[in-house]
Amino acid sequence: MSTDLVSGVGPRDGVAVVPKGRTAGRIAFRLPVPPVSGVVRPRLLGVCLLLAGLAFLAFSVETSVGEIDLPLTDVMKALVGTGDPATELIVHELRLPRALAGLLVGVAFGVSGALLQTVTLNPLASPDMMGITQGAGTAVVAGIVLGWDGGMGTQALGLLGALTAGLLVYVLAWKRGTTGYRIVLVGIGVAWICTSATDYLMARGQRFQAQAALGWLVGNLNGRTWDQIGPLALTMAVLLPAALLLGRQIRTLQLGDDVARGLGTRVQVVRVAVLLIAVGLVAFGTATAGPVAFVALAAPQVAQRLAGTAFPPPLAAGLTGAVMVLGSDLAARKLIPDTELPVGVVTGVLGAPVLLWLLIRANRAGSGG
Repeated sequence: MSTDLVSGVGPRDGVAVVPKGRTAGRIAFRLPVPPVSGVVRPRLLGVCLLLAGLAFLAFSVETSVGEIDLPLTDVMKALVGTGDPATELIVHELRLPRALAGLLVGVAFGVSGALLQTVTLNPLASPDMMGITQGAGTAVVAGIVLGWDGGMGTQALGLLGALTAGLLVYVLAWKRGTTGYRIVLVGIGVAWICTSATDYLMARGQRFQAQAALGWLVGNLNGRTWDQIGPLALTMAVLLPAALLLGRQIRTLQLGDDVARGLGTRVQVVRVAVLLIAVGLVAFGTATAGPVAFVALAAPQVAQRLAGTAFPPPLAAGLTGAVMVLGSDLAARKLIPDTELPVGVVTGVLGAPVLLWLLIRANRAGSGG
């Protein structure tokens, strides 16, 4: 259908109904409506295939790197069960959990950031900016410093803190419904509250407690085990298909609340569902590897520009997040000889310029306040 002004509803057209008492009838207008037919764009498909290849390459190299680097051919043989027993032991028990953690955490953070940025219509909306990862950090530090863990462990505390922060943001943003604008503003406030509480707890704790908390707060893949991979993998197996099923409703939210309601979307129900999916993904991701900085913010924006779409595509954002986390972990392990940096240090260095660029771009566009 042409993009000219017409009286019907097409892929990029909308219809407004004027109430009786005024000039009744339909007024045609043009809207940048994303397709809702499920047609895959060739460029987006190509970008996803490219990112999947890069993620697989980074995953393979990550599995081969260690105190003794292994050839990629030996790693591939060990992965399919045809390698020698010593190599299979090293790969399956020591290196594969770390590589899988990086892959799954990157996908979880990337998809979560894409969903949050889409549902709030704000490129700065991410778990880092909305207090979700900070809530996880506060809960973990409280458990370490105050002894509140009760045997729960870092994973359970991080999960509890992230879910609590996400719920708090939504409750405080509720006023006869929610809007993306209020969610972002309240999220920033909750993030600062959690950050201040974490700083207080770090200052109150003993030196060894502060060191233990800091090792988790910066985001780290070192020492990951299969017990930590299982909950995240199970969560993603449930939440990612749920996000896929809501794809059409999510695309209508991109038009704004009023237009989405006119198209039959239950705006608040869909927004709550999307927020729950996003918070669940980042909560389990944070519980697995800590609050890896800026991945959820930067990955969707990079994916959006690679794919040339109006909003971040979740699949491309997840694959971009996987490439970012795995690539950053490789750099953290090899950048400085005989020194292994936490992955969050590298992602922070890479993500901070993206945040500055987004702020500058918003200011030039007149939306930066």
